[in-house]
Amino acid sequence: MTTRWHTLRWRVLVSVTILLSLSLTQVTEGFPFVFNTNRKVINWTVPEDNWEIHSVPRSITPHVELKKYPNRTNPDPGQSDEEFLARLRNLKRNDTMARMLWYDTTPDGLSYPPFVDKALKLFNLKQVAFEIENSVMSKVSCTACKAGAGLLQHYIRAGKTKGEIIKLIYEFCVNLNIQSPRVCEGVSTLFGSEVIYVLQRVNLGPDEICSFVIGDACGDVYNPYHEWEVIFPPVPKPPVAELSMPKEAAPFFKVLHISDTHYDPHYVEGSNANCNEPLCCRLSSGRPSNPNDAAGKWGDYRKCDTPKRTVDNMLEHIADTHKDIDYILWTGDLPPHDVWNQTKEENLEIIKETVRQMSEKFPGVPIFPALGNHESAPVNSFPPPYVNQVDISIAWLYDELDVQWRRWLPQSVSHTVRRGAFYSVLVRPGFRIISLNMNYCNNKNWWLLLNSTDPATELQWFIYELQSAEFSNEKVHVIGHIPPGHPDCLKVWSRNFYRIISRYESTITAQFYGHTHFDEFEMFYDPHDLSHPTSIAYIGPSVSPYYDLNPGYRIYYVDGDHDTTTRLVVDHESWIMNLKEANLYDYPIWYKLYTTRAAYNMKALRPVDWSNLIDEMADNQELFDLYYKNYWKNSPIRPVCDAECRKRMLCDCKSGRSHDRKHFCQDVEAKVDDGSSKSWKSWLYRGLTNSYVQLLA
Repeated sequence: MTTRWHTLRWRVLVSVTILLSLSLTQVTEGFPFVFNTNRKVINWTVPEDNWEIHSVPRSITPHVELKKYPNRTNPDPGQSDEEFLARLRNLKRNDTMARMLWYDTTPDGLSYPPFVDKALKLFNLKQVAFEIENSVMSKVSCTACKAGAGLLQHYIRAGKTKGEIIKLIYEFCVNLNIQSPRVCEGVSTLFGSEVIYVLQRVNLGPDEICSFVIGDACGDVYNPYHEWEVIFPPVPKPPVAELSMPKEAAPFFKVLHISDTHYDPHYVEGSNANCNEPLCCRLSSGRPSNPNDAAGKWGDYRKCDTPKRTVDNMLEHIADTHKDIDYILWTGDLPPHDVWNQTKEENLEIIKETVRQMSEKFPGVPIFPALGNHESAPVNSFPPPYVNQVDISIAWLYDELDVQWRRWLPQSVSHTVRRGAFYSVLVRPGFRIISLNMNYCNNKNWWLLLNSTDPATELQWFIYELQSAEFSNEKVHVIGHIPPGHPDCLKVWSRNFYRIISRYESTITAQFYGHTHFDEFEMFYDPHDLSHPTSIAYIGPSVSPYYDLNPGYRIYYVDGDHDTTTRLVVDHESWIMNLKEANLYDYPIWYKLYTTRAAYNMKALRPVDWSNLIDEMADNQELFDLYYKNYWKNSPIRPVCDAECRKRMLCDCKSGRSHDRKHFCQDVEAKVDDGSSKSWKSWLYRGLTNSYVQLLA
């Protein structure tokens, strides 16, 4: 499984342009889909960027003073508090509350004009929408992308104004019931201007554009404008020593990881949770058609984000339950999913409000934030520094982040935060945290079509920081939002990042991301020796239940300050709130879902241990089922996972490099296929044996 959100822009623009192109053939007497992709409308070149990495101030003084917790004990390896929940389930059911929990997911039927039916059969628009939402692309989505990009380029070259193109997109979006009129209007206005601006300035055809954005599913089209490699210093990689097991009873850091809050200030209990828009549970969603469609008090499993009361309750629970937190990792995505209706001002207000919440609930606790893809307006829009016009520059966001993050970060990071929302902080002697802006690998960030070569010089700066850390014998934790192996990350960016991780595997001891909303992990291997795991990326669960999920967060125990510290994650716990129970009893309970080493019988959490776990899950169906339950945060409405689903999920775990699944996944897929074959043969043998015995009886 992969993510199913923040894809509204693609869904509308691609779908609309496909249908536009098909309808156009009927009114232009067979318009030939031939586009002059070599003709430039605007002579545009990338402005020079003279940023000097060596001149940037560095954090060289330890930033965190550890507090003393005399009653602190080692991590509890116990299991979850299922017994307590079981007692609640035995209470008398309240039907008036239960109405918020059960619902009919069958969508209403849609009728289309005859030519649209023809278009749907030809392009299989539903499959396109499914693939885009799940970030699992095929040739169907590739064809749709090429048709849409080609048509937009045709209109641009034909001299259509921006207003005319946006109006056409809006009209077809409404007429074909792709979204509600207000969603169509918001998306076409917010995203249309940006896409047109970029397409006016690129010298790429639909093949290059779609291969760049979609990846391998759209062919590996060579594109010299988007082929680049970072430069490593002339320092040989030090010999890699085998990682030792962390010492038992050694000092540790207790670390909270919060991600994807998606706080919705307009959430309303009892509003329609089953609306026909990308985000529901608001007054604007209308009244529910029946009691089952009413939004729950503490949230909803359908396409709804997090109410303020749930965020407050979670933070109060964490502050009361985990009084000995040493620092917090906060990996982004604060605003809700109403991406058609967002403004810069509203997103900034949500950022400020959430920062205030965190500061009030955790006074004196250092917080290390990373930027999500939803913080910008429009979503996914992160122009590189050379795009400095006032109306389209990203300075409105980065400057405010510098102001807000300054509550927790040293002044030395201000320069890089304002440039690209990334920074490096020395946390303790010999231990550093580097926060990356992963939106510069986001393939839904249209600005990267102009020039994807190391946007904001972030990766080259990253190498400089890692090399300096290596010289200083520091260990590094990397935090960000989009996991580098996720399909949302550009192939060329991810490939370069993967090389960096391999080169500095002795320095980087853990990575932490969010974005997917699931509870999972991602592996990195030596590019020249796939039997040698180099790093582990922890992907934290979302606070938002969007969608079909329980809210959750993680606690990590990191090897602390002592002479032989590894700075590895020693263990971690995932905590959730059962949303169904919370709405049923009007009493949210946060409980520990699992502790990793106890749940998966792991001796340690080194990269080799995680790699071994993947192999074990390929052979052991029961172990995989446990991982699948935790992956979905024990959601009561999680779908069944068949053999193909199992292969996809294990491949996701193995792929720290995006759009390269064939390279990493053949062995684990073969194991699953072999196991499925054995299981089928065993079932058939048992069935025939039982039948034979019954005949003899």
